[in-house]
Amino acid sequence: SGVNNILVLEANKRVGGRLYTKRDEKVKWVDLGGAYIGPNQENIRRIASELGVDIYKVHVDGYLLDYDEGKRTAFEADGIPYHANNFLESFELQRFFQKLDEMGSKFPAEAPWRCPYSEEWDRITFKEFIDKSLWTKKARKMAYLMANDILTAAPHEVSLLFALWYIKMGKGTNSIFSNVNGAQDSKFDGGSMQICEKLAEAIGNHRVQLNKAIYSVDQTSSYVSVKTVDCFEYKARYIILSFAPCMQAKIHYSPPLPPLRNQMLQRFPMGSVIKCIVYYETAFWREKGYCGAATDEDFDNHLLSITLDDSKRDGSYPAIIGFATATRNRQLCELSREERKIRICESFAELFDSQEALWPVHYEEYDWNCDQYAGGGYTGICPPGFLTEFGKIIRKPVRNMYFAGTETATEWFGYMEGGVQAGERAAREVLHAMKVTPVREVWKQSKVAKIEKKSLFSLTDIMKQLTLRNSVKYVSSFVFGK
Repeated sequence: SGVNNILVLEANKRVGGRLYTKRDEKVKWVDLGGAYIGPNQENIRRIASELGVDIYKVHVDGYLLDYDEGKRTAFEADGIPYHANNFLESFELQRFFQKLDEMGSKFPAEAPWRCPYSEEWDRITFKEFIDKSLWTKKARKMAYLMANDILTAAPHEVSLLFALWYIKMGKGTNSIFSNVNGAQDSKFDGGSMQICEKLAEAIGNHRVQLNKAIYSVDQTSSYVSVKTVDCFEYKARYIILSFAPCMQAKIHYSPPLPPLRNQMLQRFPMGSVIKCIVYYETAFWREKGYCGAATDEDFDNHLLSITLDDSKRDGSYPAIIGFATATRNRQLCELSREERKIRICESFAELFDSQEALWPVHYEEYDWNCDQYAGGGYTGICPPGFLTEFGKIIRKPVRNMYFAGTETATEWFGYMEGGVQAGERAAREVLHAMKVTPVREVWKQSKVAKIEKKSLFSLTDIMKQLTLRNSVKYVSSFVFGK
């Protein structure tokens, strides 16, 4: 009957991986993990359309704020917060972002190491490049903040090549940094985790096993055998691992992994992030003419670098969401939950110039560094030397073991879009091994003229094909990133 052809082993007690939607009467629903999508993220939008998940735009009516050294500056919320009140700083920052885009055009998204400058760019940190390129203090601080926020790593922790690659895969600086028509443009009404829940329903919930963390992968026979921590064993012809590479290093492999993959897993750490959401009686920031989006450059006193309005689509459950990343994240880790809430509310009071910020009605947070199956967030980060030495290993199969997850994407690395693209590509690799799909289809990019139109070999189509075949079983787990 083909009923058991697909089996998803999920380590958590819920589906979703780094997509985590909490639901209760205090918040209705809130995305504690990946949440945002952009207008040019075609694959995740297609999946949402196929599954009947509605999308709405994030609230951006009003001014975006930048806060630095006690000074509040307002901008139109339609792009990167350039400092129009200082021509030199504004010009320097704009030229810097243009330079990042120009440098990213020198290599293909699927192979950043194939570039005449790759060795040079992979040997220096992003911070070294920022300090060399920018002269004004304000422009440097803004570049540091942007790096911390999008990479969830301090600029001295990653290579220049990785930063260029990450930005290129996000369709450039204007796209990846922007709230309007950019990476933070929209959200799923009801939360992002419902994408995974509906996918589980589509393939059959009986094929999705929860609380099944694997600790062993054995490929010494004609089948792949995996063992879980609750003492179950599963056998399949093919397996797809789609969780973060650094988490894959915790598994015992037989035979041992190829040496370069083993080394790669040890050198691909996760970023650092805590998501914090503060709920209020009213959206006081809107009453003051602010949209809720802000950049906070007070690194010494404030703990969140970026904020956004996280109220519901209809304006109910007024809330501000903030991200503590990289160094600020580690500072927050030293505080208790109550101390974090107090410090964050105090910073919001200064940021939005309102004492109402001191009186929240509810507080939510999720520290991804404590998640034992994610290890951090949003995604894996590449230190100097990593991409040129190990980049080509990231998505290379090992016998009948294939790799998905947002870290293996060639578009929108670190985002849900990257997770979908990588998952579909890995599934097509398995289909090719099964002699169902020609090799030319494996790396075919899904392109849709309209969101509601299905494209060839969509995720649901792939699952249907695998379900209908009786001859092959494989173990799969789809885990999506930011």
